[in-house]
Amino acid sequence: MTTLHNSAGAAPAAPSRGLWALGWQRLKRKKVGFVSLWIVAVYLLLAVGGWFNLVGGGWTDEIAVPYAPPSWVQASADDVLPPEPAKPAQASAAIVTMTPEEDPIGQELQQARQHMGEYAQAAPAKRATLPFGADLRGRDVIEKTLKGTSTSIFVGVFGAVAALLVGCALGAAAGYFGGRVDDALGWFYSVFTSVPDMLLLLSFAAVSGRGITTIVTVMALTSWTGSFRLVRAEYLKLKGREYVQAADAIGAGNARKMFIHILPNISHLLLVQFSLLTVALIKYEAILSFLGFGVGVRQVSLGSMLAEAPTELIQGYWWQMLAVTLSMSLLVTAFSLLVDALRDALDPRAAAK
Repeated sequence: MTTLHNSAGAAPAAPSRGLWALGWQRLKRKKVGFVSLWIVAVYLLLAVGGWFNLVGGGWTDEIAVPYAPPSWVQASADDVLPPEPAKPAQASAAIVTMTPEEDPIGQELQQARQHMGEYAQAAPAKRATLPFGADLRGRDVIEKTLKGTSTSIFVGVFGAVAALLVGCALGAAAGYFGGRVDDALGWFYSVFTSVPDMLLLLSFAAVSGRGITTIVTVMALTSWTGSFRLVRAEYLKLKGREYVQAADAIGAGNARKMFIHILPNISHLLLVQFSLLTVALIKYEAILSFLGFGVGVRQVSLGSMLAEAPTELIQGYWWQMLAVTLSMSLLVTAFSLLVDALRDALDPRAAAK
């Protein structure tokens, strides 16, 4: 009776937590990884805001003098006003005047002179300094950096999603079906991996032209190999598990077994792979834009801003380079630390450590 009483009075067993719940708890215990998660979240919100022109929408406005220095830097007169060139000697000659009727464009010039004062009053005054300086055309470096960061994140995230989809589909087919399908896709994988990644990117980009859509497509077509290798190995390991055999026994089709029963069990690995791809593609975009194969001439990204840096640094205008370096360093560092934290948090073997 005592045993039955103790069993009945015992507290109910706590429900077992899933992989994602355990991973979230482990991630919150890692302070560096958790802080990196919030930094990455802020950058993602920045990317969304930039896509809808809520952030950095005025980066094309020429509101300052060319190369206006930052307001917290004491600039000399030479930094803002170029030296006045010497006036060449002019030969004196008789001036021939023409009436508006004789001049072919005389009437248009006369009308323009009447409104010249209105145009001068309507033109806004150019600012001599900005919080983080201006570029060659007088555009705000902060606005330009925000828009460029948004573009780079957009390219990295959507390129990683597209590359992950391609690699996941091909890797799932190769690992699940095996045989000739695996041999054919394995040969296709070997052909792609035999060419260096950057050379392959440059080749596709040179043929396809410039633009955000083009560069996302190029990255998807050249960056799927790592996801293919990971997914293929996992499908080879999991396709013989009991739950897959049970699904086969109740008549589930191949597509259902591949993407309903097996794919969710490797989703944590795909999340880590997605983070790795995003970091890599942000760097690739910067390299391509720096070499002139990235975003279009009317678009801005961190790579296109870096392409302007050598000319500016030679002339002593360092503030745009500093802004790009700070933004990109913080973004890549936060993503890299988050990847390490996610790998430790979502790895089931980490619970035993």
